[in-house]
Amino acid sequence: MITDELEKIIIVEGLTDKKQIKKVISEDLTIICTNGTLGVERFDQLLEDYALDYKDVYILVDEDESGIKLRKQLARELPHANHIYISSEYREVATTPENILAQTLVSKRIAVNPIFLI
Repeated sequence: MITDELEKIIIVEGLTDKKQIKKVISEDLTIICTNGTLGVERFDQLLEDYALDYKDVYILVDEDESGIKLRKQLARELPHANHIYISSEYREVATTPENILAQTLVSKRIAVNPIFLI
């Protein structure tokens, strides 16, 4: 499968993370908020609703204890997912400067508004 042909989905922890990503991206993709850890039923619902097994899935969570726990859980459930890491210097996706976030997303072939790459 060619990655560019699949719908892209980014999984984040919270609404503030989603808003920060939406500021910098320029392509139409789906951003799913988990609101923290996922129970089995909630994950199964997301898996079914978004057909995650058939999408280009990216995991972008905070570099804190809860984010690392969620990343491990998602990695087990979605072994095909791509992992995007922010610097532990910023700890949270929502507080990562837009230019740093844009550079990180571009490195994973996610289109961003070029103004954030200056």
